[in-house]
Amino acid sequence: MRPRSVIPGRQRWDIGVVLGRPRVAELLQASLRESRGIEMVYANPATGRLLVCHDTALSRGEVDQLVRKTVALAARQAMTLTGSMPPKPGVMPSRGRRRQNTGSALVVSGGAAVALVVTRATFVRPSPLVGLGGVVVATVVVVRRAWRRSRLAQHVSAVSLRSKRHPLLQIAGSHKRQFYVASCASILVQILDMVPSILISWMAVVLITGKSAALVRLGLASVASQLWFLTGVTALASVVAAVLSFIAGVLWRDLAQSVQQEWRTEMYAHVQRVGLRYLEGERTTRIAGILTNDINQLGRFFAASADYFLKLGTSFLVLVPVFLFLTPGIAWVAFLPVPIVAWLSFSYHERSASDLATSSENVSLLNSQLVNNLEASATVKSFGAEQYEIDRIHHLSAVYRQTNRRIDKRAAAYTPTVRMCAMVSLSGILLLGGLDVLAGTLPFGVFNSLVGAPQLVLWQLPGLGDAVDQYQRTVAALGRVLDLRSLQVEPGGSGRPLDVAKVQGEMVLDGVTFAYPGRPPVLRNVSMRMAARKTTGIVGVTGAGKTTIAKLMLRFQDVESGRVLLDGLDIREVRLQDLRKAIGFVAQDAFLFDGTIDDNIRYGSFDAEPERVVSAARLAQADDFVEALPSRYDTMIGERGATLSGGQKQRLSLARAIVKSPPIVILDEATSAVDNETEAAIQRALKDFARDRTLVIIAHRLSTIRHADWIYVMDRGGVVAEEGTHHELIAREGVYASLWRLQIGEASA
Repeated sequence: MRPRSVIPGRQRWDIGVVLGRPRVAELLQASLRESRGIEMVYANPATGRLLVCHDTALSRGEVDQLVRKTVALAARQAMTLTGSMPPKPGVMPSRGRRRQNTGSALVVSGGAAVALVVTRATFVRPSPLVGLGGVVVATVVVVRRAWRRSRLAQHVSAVSLRSKRHPLLQIAGSHKRQFYVASCASILVQILDMVPSILISWMAVVLITGKSAALVRLGLASVASQLWFLTGVTALASVVAAVLSFIAGVLWRDLAQSVQQEWRTEMYAHVQRVGLRYLEGERTTRIAGILTNDINQLGRFFAASADYFLKLGTSFLVLVPVFLFLTPGIAWVAFLPVPIVAWLSFSYHERSASDLATSSENVSLLNSQLVNNLEASATVKSFGAEQYEIDRIHHLSAVYRQTNRRIDKRAAAYTPTVRMCAMVSLSGILLLGGLDVLAGTLPFGVFNSLVGAPQLVLWQLPGLGDAVDQYQRTVAALGRVLDLRSLQVEPGGSGRPLDVAKVQGEMVLDGVTFAYPGRPPVLRNVSMRMAARKTTGIVGVTGAGKTTIAKLMLRFQDVESGRVLLDGLDIREVRLQDLRKAIGFVAQDAFLFDGTIDDNIRYGSFDAEPERVVSAARLAQADDFVEALPSRYDTMIGERGATLSGGQKQRLSLARAIVKSPPIVILDEATSAVDNETEAAIQRALKDFARDRTLVIIAHRLSTIRHADWIYVMDRGGVVAEEGTHHELIAREGVYASLWRLQIGEASA
């Protein structure tokens, strides 16, 4: 492994052990994402490359050590799970491994068939319980081993330990009754699905041997009446099964949608109430993934896999006792292929998932290169590199084809192998059951009715691997959802009510000290007063804590020591909603929603009159460019205001705060993206708006705050270096005066 490129906050690596090994890539990504300071990780098994985006506070050496340590750990975990490193795609020695699935199954199944003949020929037959017990133990071993090999098993165990309730009941929540009803419907469907095959076999017995004594006791004396009866019952069972199957399908899918709706609504409401200090420590993409993909996964299991598990379990619970009671001598033979098919299912699913991931990466590389080549046609032709690009596409296409051939061969071999196992089982039943019929120890009617029943189970087993994987993914998704739900919410409803109309607007920072988690203090014993109905300016170098002051005033963060006061009240004692109603905040990074200009200006003041919206836009100097648009205030601006310039977005954000009309307004670099002429016009317009309001202006450009009633100058280390009016600070020849001389070309005296 070696670093490919290293820049602050971003590193690329070539990792040889990742190349062609999706499992190692997955383990590496999962481990690195849990490391402190790591923001994003992507390991590509198709190229063997690793991208790590991290906090710039981490040095190159720290990231280097972390990556090397994690790569070694991921490689060891992969070897532990698989017994050896997974093969690289495209390496020809894997040919023997490709035969392993079918070859092992052929050996085991063939051996079972030979064992049947040998045991019967030597008159050595295991007892029914011993034989069936061996099949059960083998099946448990296969399932347990496959479960433990899964990288999701540890998440399932962790979630199960966190609650006494079963994970599925946790997910179902208030819909447990529907879950139970749907479960009962699925169980009845499976029982009824087994009835027609048994009844049809019974009809064949009646045709061959004559009247059935059991049916005669029901009053059906003739063969014809018995056939009519069996046909009617078969048809009735089929119709009822079809109706119940429809009901079960609707119930499961409705349950899936209800679960998704309930969890998404609950979790989004929770995220909206989580303190900003906790959300800032989480990646936005991760939270969005939980609210979409993970919550969808909770419902996806109920929509498909839950029904499968119930039907498979019902088949075993019905057929095993029936065989033990009616045909104990051949019960173990009937279910002998179960562990074999289960092993095939898990093995096929595991290897197919790995190959599909590699194939997806390969086709992405191919498509990306095709698009790049087509877009760069002029460059390719000007350098005469046509043949080079043809060869490169040929190579990428060949790699993609080779991966797909392996997938196709495995898929083509899988179904015939399962069919062969089922036929071996059927042959064993026919052999041993037929011998028992000839010996007179087994009635022909019973034998004929049950001979095909085990096939109903065997043909369901191939989906076991995928169903178990879906269950594990669902429980792992539940774990991530519960982790998100554990984040602490803001105390929105508690505290002292505040009448916004009576707020005077004086805000005071009294000996405030604050530090972000894991970092040195941003503010150290800071005291400042924002006088009511006055304009206060805050300036200083980058990183001095200016924006942090705004966050503390809004209670996005809470002080470690000291107090923040509003009209003499500690804001921690005031009801949070009332506090934020009293403050309008305009950030430097003006966020606009995907919608119209009108929607964005009236956001938070949804019932504002159109005249009020237009007036606010004029004050913010936004009316001119809005009126020039074809649809004016009904113009769609795209996600984050993609169709607008930075200055236009800032002016709309300022208009939004003006519409809110709060007694306190905080402008955090709110005009940094506009030109000096527009900024001067905004300042003139704000004079009337701010006359009866407390205005706090945070800025880098001193021209923005030169007319403020009072100015605080922040210095490195989060301390107040100077304070006073513009002229007082210039005369003091300190930090402010130095900054003013540097920026004197930006403002007129």
